[in-house]
Amino acid sequence: MISHSPTLLRAVHEAALAISDELRLDVILGRMIDVARPLVDARYGALGVPDGEGGFARFITSGMTEDQIEAIGPLPRQHGLLALMLEDPAPVRYPDIRQHPRFEYWPRTHPTMKSFLGVPIVYRSEIVGAFYLTDKEGEEQFTDEDEQAIVMLAAHAAIAIQNARLFELSRELTATEERNRLARELHDSVAQTLFNIVLESEVAASLVDSDPMAARERLSQLSERAREASTEIRSLIFELRPADLARDGLATTLRKHAEAIARVHSLDLRFDVRIEHALPASQAQEVFRIAQEALNNITRHAGATQVEVFLSEKEGRLLLHIADDGVGFDTRSQLSRSYSLGLTSMEERAKGLGGRLTLESVPGRGTTVTLSMPLPHPSRGEIEP
Repeated sequence: MISHSPTLLRAVHEAALAISDELRLDVILGRMIDVARPLVDARYGALGVPDGEGGFARFITSGMTEDQIEAIGPLPRQHGLLALMLEDPAPVRYPDIRQHPRFEYWPRTHPTMKSFLGVPIVYRSEIVGAFYLTDKEGEEQFTDEDEQAIVMLAAHAAIAIQNARLFELSRELTATEERNRLARELHDSVAQTLFNIVLESEVAASLVDSDPMAARERLSQLSERAREASTEIRSLIFELRPADLARDGLATTLRKHAEAIARVHSLDLRFDVRIEHALPASQAQEVFRIAQEALNNITRHAGATQVEVFLSEKEGRLLLHIADDGVGFDTRSQLSRSYSLGLTSMEERAKGLGGRLTLESVPGRGTTVTLSMPLPHPSRGEIEP
């Protein structure tokens, strides 16, 4: 039975915590190799995830300069020891990588490496990635304890990779549901309204000579139908039009969207922003989508006349608060199918941000949606003033 030192267990535990709160695959892979390399005092490290076609979907390095990475060129193919780690779940340690029977070659610009430690990342008998660590600092080769540390870390990494994959799949399904919803809206609402407009115009044309008064009445109805169609189309365009978060930032983009929705649907809008930091683009996009879905629910289901959108920071957390004075509903009862899909989408996005979504509603007294999520730590370079 292998005995693990308290120091080793503590180090692996801290490393695992560094990846446990993240669901974006590229970020997870970067964090994993960045914690694995110093864990065993390796000069260089890499983490590869296969693409199922003989190459790598991701191959993240640590310890190399940007110039070195650029000089090496595109992602490697699976060959030699790179392939071995994806074929056999057993770890590999070797004092000189160049002497291993499976070693083949390096690109001309590749750094020279010697000692090697490779550990496959296995999830339910499937190799989903591999750690590649080279050049043990201060020693000729990696130790038994080094191998134990990376094997334990790989177990955590396997779960983190699988969770990230499931999260990405969930987002893809959510995006598909959103496209299907918009398609249904176009078919069920706008298409039907346009069909009615055509009928009204034909009836009005047939009455112009025989009954001018009736024709004028029909034309008045036609005008109202056209305004309804225009409102519906503009609303859908606001949902489909990509927000320019990179240019305007979350606060400005959210304000523009909320004001546009308020104009189209004749809502009295209260908007307030009290934030000091800009989120990374990926997180800002998710927060915006949550707000967009909440506003969409208000326009589709609430029958509201007033809406509040507040964005603030408190005790290291970002808070998004969206409330309306609409019909509300009993949160203990089963929500309508359309509302449930929107709520599920928002909850999944909130979870992906490491936050939580709360919903409060009372029949006849409106609904409030609140997102609370941790702000990225400035020292990690993930947040810009």
